[in-house]
Amino acid sequence: MKVYKILIKIKKECHLLSGPCARFFNVYCVVFNFCVLFIECYAIFSIINSHNTPLFPNTIQLIAMTTYKGVYFLPNLLTTGALFCGFYAILAAMNSRFEVAAIAVFVAMILDGLDGRVARMVNAQSAFGAEYDSLSDLVSFGLAPALIIYLWALIHMKEVSISWGKLGWMVAFIYVACAAIRLARFNTQDIDEKKYFIGLPSPTAAAVMVGMVWVFNDLNIDGESTQILGLVITLGTALLMVSNIKFRSFKDFNIKNKVPHTAVVIMALIFALTAIDPPKVLFITALLYTLSGPLAWLLKRKKSTNDQHTRE
Repeated sequence: MKVYKILIKIKKECHLLSGPCARFFNVYCVVFNFCVLFIECYAIFSIINSHNTPLFPNTIQLIAMTTYKGVYFLPNLLTTGALFCGFYAILAAMNSRFEVAAIAVFVAMILDGLDGRVARMVNAQSAFGAEYDSLSDLVSFGLAPALIIYLWALIHMKEVSISWGKLGWMVAFIYVACAAIRLARFNTQDIDEKKYFIGLPSPTAAAVMVGMVWVFNDLNIDGESTQILGLVITLGTALLMVSNIKFRSFKDFNIKNKVPHTAVVIMALIFALTAIDPPKVLFITALLYTLSGPLAWLLKRKKSTNDQHTRE
């Protein structure tokens, strides 16, 4: 156990080295990593061959305490469901089933909204859950919408010219990259997004993308005739995700608080409209939320400009 602890400590110190020292100690880092790996493998084989005495008696317990830790089941189950929906949306899009792909992304949005709330309700928040949720979001709201919009509309741009076709898949990639940057910034920034999001949330951007596909597919309008619109919406939502524009998060809304009776009536109307025409209602809702951020930013900037002129 002492040897294992020493090797772990030396390995951590080597990882902290930077600059020229890092190059010099790089070979030694590899050697120490192999030593630690050998000890861990030997410990595991010692369990299998229980009649043999392990070389380091307490290595198994140390590995169990430091390396292999449990995770909370319920929140990660919802996150896995969202990841599955994103993967299924990609498969459906590859088979030209764009309506099914869009529905799968919206289901992923519901599961993504539930996993965080459930984790907070049952006090099951963890760093593993946060990172797993970000990776799931990248697949469901980054890769899946980009592939759906590309296979539905942007792929037809290559029929105009080779350069035009390259622009189509480049814009789709830009969307994926901006979604990854948005998620990474959300995980690393120190700003508390209790009331506002900094940049368009990736689920809303995905809702605009696949909602447009769902609406036009429902109207029997193919993607070949909407190439420019798909290109503009893809690039616009991508840039909004990495912008500094604030969007209302509604995290400060407490579901335990009392609301007027009219709020219940409004909720009933929303459910009724969604049931009558789901693609149009969901797409318009996501589009209005997306436009609310830039409009609020423009109004705030105009107000500050007028105040500045008044002072002068």
